[in-house]
Amino acid sequence: MTDLDPADFRHPSRHVRLDTILRLRWLAALGQLAAIFVVAHGLEFDFPVLPCLTIIALSSMVNLVLQIAFNPMQRLGPMHAAALLALNIAELAGLLYLTGGLQNPFSFLFLGPVLIAATALPTRMTIALGVFAGACAVLLFFDHMPLPWDPEDPLVLPQVYLAGVLLSILLAIGVTSLYTFQVTEEARKLSDALSAAELVLEREQHLTQLDGLAAAAAHELGTPLSTIVLISRELEQTVPPDSPMAADLATLREQAQRCREILGKISHLNAAGAPFDRMPLSTLIEEAVAPHRDFGIDIKVRIAVAGVAQPVTMRNAAILYGVGNILENAVDFARNTVEVSAWWNADTVQIAISDDGPGIAPDVMRRIGEPYLSRRRRASDGQGRAGGLGLGVFIARTLLERTGAKVSFGNKPFPDHGAVVRIIWQRADFEKSAQLALSDDMAEDAVP
Repeated sequence: MTDLDPADFRHPSRHVRLDTILRLRWLAALGQLAAIFVVAHGLEFDFPVLPCLTIIALSSMVNLVLQIAFNPMQRLGPMHAAALLALNIAELAGLLYLTGGLQNPFSFLFLGPVLIAATALPTRMTIALGVFAGACAVLLFFDHMPLPWDPEDPLVLPQVYLAGVLLSILLAIGVTSLYTFQVTEEARKLSDALSAAELVLEREQHLTQLDGLAAAAAHELGTPLSTIVLISRELEQTVPPDSPMAADLATLREQAQRCREILGKISHLNAAGAPFDRMPLSTLIEEAVAPHRDFGIDIKVRIAVAGVAQPVTMRNAAILYGVGNILENAVDFARNTVEVSAWWNADTVQIAISDDGPGIAPDVMRRIGEPYLSRRRRASDGQGRAGGLGLGVFIARTLLERTGAKVSFGNKPFPDHGAVVRIIWQRADFEKSAQLALSDDMAEDAVP
């Protein structure tokens, strides 16, 4: 097992989707509006309604601008996510200032943004937001407007009680955030373990490739060593046994023979020769398709012969797994047929995998490729092979994108039905490993 440095696979930063924060902000705005309506019209308490509505309106405008200007599914960097969560805390502090400060029971909502930070942001960001929320709570303890209440029977809470509320908020922020952080850290460790396993596989594959190169070198060196052994034997026969050169020639022949034996052992390190085999695109597709031909679904492979040489790459486990997993999903959902089409030109390499199943549901389309999103049919219904956790497409997409591919999901245009997955590489990225190992002239031999 190759030694691993944790820095090799631990993620330097964590990201949260903009859509997640926007959903929470919209939920908070609706809750705040409902609370104002109940207090102002249901309980008929007197408080500054217009300033409160102004804060909520500004928050809603920020939400609209973010939703229109950016893709909600994009992942925010830690600084941007922390800034939005800090804005949530500031908006809540402003509303609490207008409605009684810590006397307001909604003051415990300071916990929300800090808990989100504990699950999705680095430790320093979580601590910074916790300190900011605590500072807002302390300021509200000393300065705030009166709590909305019946003016004929005003509610007066003792300072000791408010100090207890402040202390409980601060402790809740600290203890609950620490607990949440510990729980999510376990999930992060699992993710790091998966990354470490992937790194080990990658390094082992690299070592296997070195074995293959050694075997190739042994094969190439075999001929000149055979020539040396043959010539040394002939020279031994022409030199008298008592000649001083006889012993040297015998030593030369023995050492050359020993080199041949050593190279013979090396050549068996990888008898199959797979790690240094080139894989044309058509061969790669056929190898990915082969395991899925025995499930009652007709898999049709179409290779478009172009006017340029067929793209060639070295055997790549990430591409084989990624294409194979997408094929497996297509077979699971197909009714009768799965089509695999491939074509290329001087700049790009494309693979399209389509089926004649129900297609991708609209509510899944925007989230396709996210982890733990699964709608695979269960084996119990007699149609699918097995249910899953929804990690297969996520892992396949991640591995393919790491090879330089762009993966897109869609449906066939009406009246056809079924899903279509397109995988597109820049040709230079697809052929990168082959170019490192072989000359461009040898790539001409891969023309179909």
